[in-house]
Amino acid sequence: MGEDGAARNHLHNNQVFDLSIDVLPQGGTKCYDDDGRLKRSGTVWTASAHIITAVIGSGVLSLAWATAQLGWIAGPVVMILFSFVTYYTSTLLAACYRSGDPVNGKRNYTYMDAVRSNLGGFKVKICGWVQYLNLFGVAIGYTIASSISMMAIKRSNCFHASGGKNPCHMNSNPYMIAFGIVEIIFSQIPDFDQLWWLSIVAAVMSFTYSTIGLGLGIAKVAGINSSVATTLRFSLQTGKIRGSLTGISVGTVTQTQKIWRSFQALGDIAFAYSYSLILIEIQDTLKAPPAESKTMKKATLISVGVTTLFYMLCGCMGYAAFGDLSPGNLLTGFGFYNPFWLLDIANAAIVIHLVGAYQVYCQPLFAFIEKSATERFPDSEFITKDIKIPIPGFRPYNLNLFRLVWRTIFVIITTLISMLLPFFNDIVGLLGALGFWPLTVYFPVEMYISLKKIPKWSTRWVCLQILSIACLFITIAAATGSIAGVVLDLKSFKPFATVY
Repeated sequence: MGEDGAARNHLHNNQVFDLSIDVLPQGGTKCYDDDGRLKRSGTVWTASAHIITAVIGSGVLSLAWATAQLGWIAGPVVMILFSFVTYYTSTLLAACYRSGDPVNGKRNYTYMDAVRSNLGGFKVKICGWVQYLNLFGVAIGYTIASSISMMAIKRSNCFHASGGKNPCHMNSNPYMIAFGIVEIIFSQIPDFDQLWWLSIVAAVMSFTYSTIGLGLGIAKVAGINSSVATTLRFSLQTGKIRGSLTGISVGTVTQTQKIWRSFQALGDIAFAYSYSLILIEIQDTLKAPPAESKTMKKATLISVGVTTLFYMLCGCMGYAAFGDLSPGNLLTGFGFYNPFWLLDIANAAIVIHLVGAYQVYCQPLFAFIEKSATERFPDSEFITKDIKIPIPGFRPYNLNLFRLVWRTIFVIITTLISMLLPFFNDIVGLLGALGFWPLTVYFPVEMYISLKKIPKWSTRWVCLQILSIACLFITIAAATGSIAGVVLDLKSFKPFATVY
């Protein structure tokens, strides 16, 4: 490859780049893109896989609960509105990948780079804090969700083995630790480009468990006989559509609880659609031509369309099956009922999917910390040196000691916090609320206005600002509801002693 090629490859593997590098001719060379990096190979399908892996995550399992709080009218309408807002603002954000010319302009490698190029100043720091804290929070949320699914498998088998006599309560901590160990291993994948296979597996898993949850909801509504043991409280054999036009009834909950839970439902739905915080990083894996923004718009349309269809089906069928009693996690709502092997498959698929989703969300944070460390300590061999480990039949693996240590510490911290705060629904709602307005709406709108030089007080400027302000009010309401839920949970909470 030669010294120059080896140097370029070393930079690529360590996610550290000299942004002042001379731009190569349009299209770059045979081996390198126009910015001197190795040729990107991403397509509309790999981008769609990354997005679906990020979007159809644990959030889908809380949609039946969210629909139950809002009812048959507001629930589906809010989901459709969120899908439209997410798609539209994602197309605005995709246009900001290159500064200036959409084909030959300077690339922005991360969300923060895009904010720096288009807005600059203090907004860059605000964006960084919001984005990376949100990514950190998502890692915690996914650890909690995976432990719930692993416990569901164990409890299902225990329940059937005892003939329904043993309630099979268990502590969630060992399952969170197990998930953390797996993530420590997968966290050593150097960068986003090398995650494509994990994203595809995770996307397949997300469709698997969503389809099973949807099928069980339809079966329960249709009253299909499931040979459930008579000792069980519920059966799939209900044969009617539950729920009401206005959601959970006052009496089942108090008037105040209904308001807080409705606000929290907005946060849950927002979380279910959140992926803007990693959109630029996904777009940076795409090959050109065609222009990356065009490919990303297609991938966004495919992904948001598919996920909205799944969300509507899962949320509505779950609500139809359970009504006011819709569980915070759809698959645990069917818990222990036959066919229990099918539920075990669904919960196993959730765990596999969350392993991949955790990595998709954390890679931008990993890259940011490692880039910052290298810029601050360029002469430190601990941070910059790669140790080549030969793997028979494959290319040597570049082991970086700083990457090994810091990523391991990161996973340990997220696992410990998950063990301290195992409140799935409230954490999901809070994450959705905190990330939705700034990352999905405000920054994309402001960057697009700056990039396209849209005149202040023009019709388009006013419409974009109205969209941003409306979404800000939604975010405030959702955050308030979720915080109220967390406060309520903490009243009966004992650290490291949560038993399900």
